[in-house]
Amino acid sequence: MVARFFGSLFGTPRPEDGAGQEPAAEADDDTRVAAGRGRLRSAVRAAGRELPRLISSQLRQIDDVLQPPADYARAQGASTEQRVLLEAMAVDYIPTPLNAYLALREEDRGESTRATALFAEQLAILYATAQDLNQQVRSGAITELSTYARFLDDKFGP
Repeated sequence: MVARFFGSLFGTPRPEDGAGQEPAAEADDDTRVAAGRGRLRSAVRAAGRELPRLISSQLRQIDDVLQPPADYARAQGASTEQRVLLEAMAVDYIPTPLNAYLALREEDRGESTRATALFAEQLAILYATAQDLNQQVRSGAITELSTYARFLDDKFGP
């Protein structure tokens, strides 16, 4: 709702109707993450030339890194902490600063402005966090496989 208000004040494009709305409360984690990632991709496409190439590239890289943990969480499950972080990144941590950045004046969103440099730093932190999350999910899967292997070896071993 706030993004819509500021968007109307500053004339920033709304990526798609409902971009500022939260998914329904009854939606599960996977649905909210998928919807958040979909809105993020739509926002980046809708912003088009308003985003410097660096920012657009970083946003797409973050989305690419979030894909494997989202797929794994949907297919195999993930810890509560991992799910909460994944959802928060897709629904809040990335869209909120993106909307704030798009609400800036056009001259403040140039390739070499202070606002762009600050947003790029924030996105770099989010990218590192997404990579850590991806690694946690993968190592959790490896640990789980190792546990199952030990169980099977103990149960059916010689």
